[in-house]
Amino acid sequence: MISWIQRYFQHHFRIIFGVMLLIMVLPLIWVFNPSSGLGRAERRVIDRPFFGYNLNLQEDQQRLMGDAGLSANLQLGSFGGLDSDQIQNYAFQRAASLYLADEWHIPASSPAEIADMIKTLRIFAGQDGQFDPKAYATFRDNLRTSRNGITEADIARVIAGDIRAKKVQDLLAGPGYVLPGDVKTQLARADTSWTLATATADYKSFNPSIAPSEADLAKYFEENSFRYEIPPRVVASYIDFPALNYLPAVTVTDAEVRADYDANPTRFPKPATDAKTPAPAKPNPDADFAAVRPQVETALRLERAQRLAVKAASDAALALYEGKITPGAALDSFLVTHKLALKSLAPFTHEAGPAELGGSQDIATEAFKLGPDSGRFISEALSSPTGAVILVWKELQATRKPPLTEVHDKVAADYAENEKRKRFVELGKTIKAQIESRLKAGDAFDKAVAAAAGTSGIKIEAKTLAAFTLRNRPSDVDYSLLGSLDRLAKGELSDMNIAADKGVFVYAVDKQTPDLSESNPQFVTTRNQLASYASRLGGNAYLAELVETELKKSEPKME
Repeated sequence: MISWIQRYFQHHFRIIFGVMLLIMVLPLIWVFNPSSGLGRAERRVIDRPFFGYNLNLQEDQQRLMGDAGLSANLQLGSFGGLDSDQIQNYAFQRAASLYLADEWHIPASSPAEIADMIKTLRIFAGQDGQFDPKAYATFRDNLRTSRNGITEADIARVIAGDIRAKKVQDLLAGPGYVLPGDVKTQLARADTSWTLATATADYKSFNPSIAPSEADLAKYFEENSFRYEIPPRVVASYIDFPALNYLPAVTVTDAEVRADYDANPTRFPKPATDAKTPAPAKPNPDADFAAVRPQVETALRLERAQRLAVKAASDAALALYEGKITPGAALDSFLVTHKLALKSLAPFTHEAGPAELGGSQDIATEAFKLGPDSGRFISEALSSPTGAVILVWKELQATRKPPLTEVHDKVAADYAENEKRKRFVELGKTIKAQIESRLKAGDAFDKAVAAAAGTSGIKIEAKTLAAFTLRNRPSDVDYSLLGSLDRLAKGELSDMNIAADKGVFVYAVDKQTPDLSESNPQFVTTRNQLASYASRLGGNAYLAELVETELKKSEPKME
């Protein structure tokens, strides 16, 4: 049974697996990087000291990256969109901070400090964003029984390190300086009250007549030929092992069917009932199961048939390997002996797998591993949407530029779409001029938009939004509208911004700037926030420079 902590990390912190992968891959990067000084003929192991770590030792790499990953999880409640490079940078700066903590004789974190720190960690926050003792207690209970290798001692050690690292960063940060003009700019951006109206032009309703000549298409094709290059394609056949062939051999018991249902009942929603039929007062698992039992049994039998198909394919692949059988007469004889058949596949690319096998990306990836370069022409057993297959490589078709006649229809469609979008942009300029003209004449915004829609021949919808500020922006305000605000004064209309299947004009009905004097309480708050941000930037810049200097000390010399 999956423990709570395993479920919690899988649901909320999937990137942790990426970090663990990074931990495993980093040694290979350093070993095989030509600039690392490793992987050459002498195969020497060169130390790369880094604030108490040796970056060329896998154990130290795992400790460095593992602690940083756990720290980020605890503090952010997730990695907050951090990618592997950002996690690595955080690991390096965290190591530098702890090195400075030792150099500056910052004492070890006390139990009271650790307890206080725990209450601020997002991983233990409840729905209200505050520390949730129940979540913390459950975390600890399940941590003791989990098998992910993380212990309470690890948690305490990392938190203690984070406390010391924060003390260093606070010392590096300093007071943080910010100019009054910067405060006013930020305050105006955040607290200006906007009343906006929008005019949304429907791109789909715009259908201009586009009749390109063959010369137009030929020119467009030449200018955009890269778009029509056909990437490398594998030509292959496959030996099919359909799961349906193994279905008669599958038997299941009533207990197994029920256990499969109980393991994940949401996979099998019960049939919809008549609206007039009253819902049961209490859930009845037995009745729910009875209503979907045939589907559950069929799914279970197919799943087991799939396993049998994969096993049969694996046995056949092993026999081909042990017999050193290659495509040709030997393979033909093998197929006849084992009553198997070779089926053809249409050529397919790496990005789009064979259509006959559901466009499987995994199958395409394996197919591109075959060929003369690898010395393998027959794949291992591969799962397919209908069972399992073994691929037999024939050839690799190189990248080629097709003639216009071969892709004529696609070029014509692309040309028409490109021309339509260009004309839509030009129409947007005309619509803007028409709306502005009507507004100057005294029309209300919605009437000006209606008039422009009538002359343009496309659907344009006007809408007025309630007043808001960026600091308290409603969740239903389209984020794409906000990009126009910095360029709009009261009474001005923006250019048409095209997004997906619509073009949007933004009209500033009203614009009320906030009090920008230092007597405004928000001025002080904003100044403190900017100062804090500036101070953190300074501290981070120092740590980044320290990291770079330390890495250069042990950087392998190029011969």
